[in-house]
Amino acid sequence: MILTMDIGNTNIKIGLFDNNKLARYWRLATKRSYTSDELGVLVTSLFHSRNVDMGLVQGIMLSSVVPTINYTVEHMCRDYFGVDPAFVAPGIKTGIDIKYENPRELGSDRICNAVATYTEYGGNTIYIDFGTATTFGVLDGGGAFLGGCICPGLRLASDALVSGTAKLPHFELIHPEHVIGRNTIANMQSGIFYGYVGQVNYLIKRIRAEMGCPDAKVIATGGFAKLISDESKMITCFDGLLTLKGLLAIYNKNFGGDAQ
Repeated sequence: MILTMDIGNTNIKIGLFDNNKLARYWRLATKRSYTSDELGVLVTSLFHSRNVDMGLVQGIMLSSVVPTINYTVEHMCRDYFGVDPAFVAPGIKTGIDIKYENPRELGSDRICNAVATYTEYGGNTIYIDFGTATTFGVLDGGGAFLGGCICPGLRLASDALVSGTAKLPHFELIHPEHVIGRNTIANMQSGIFYGYVGQVNYLIKRIRAEMGCPDAKVIATGGFAKLISDESKMITCFDGLLTLKGLLAIYNKNFGGDAQ
């Protein structure tokens, strides 16, 4: 079995693959104060709750955008699985051509998404990861990563609206039935949600135009992807496991059956 971990600013997503098929999936809150033992106890309890033997894990592939927790996670993997984990980092084989001005600046999660998108959906594709930040990635017909754009995530935008004003209250992020709200909460919900959908649709339109590919597929992933993809008709499909699939593909290219 191969364990994959996507360490994000808000959550740690964990996928356990057996013969390249997802066997288990878990989510933990990202806490920079975790010790390796605290994290190890949590992960152990997840495995035991599903009656999975931790000794079956043969390899671990990690992606992290939170460098301060990397040592803790690495230490936990060694102590609790007896496996040295591998990180998506410069020098690792991905199988894609990254046409960034400085490829080292590209986040490991975006690399994983690019690999998974090309593997699962082919080229001339846009992927959008709706996480703490919303990141757009663009792949040409040959699977080369051309670049993309980054904007504040839905939660960040809503938190900024509340924290930057004196009287506006906290509110739940939902898919409102109407754009025209009849109270302050409804006004905020519709403004944030439909405004965000409009932003996403406009960026997709502009990206497709710059690609010269008006029919480029659009894949949505991340915590708020389902919420937005239910409204935006420009999103082709929702794939909540995209980053973990990319981690597995990268593991296979470097250490598995695909490794040369």
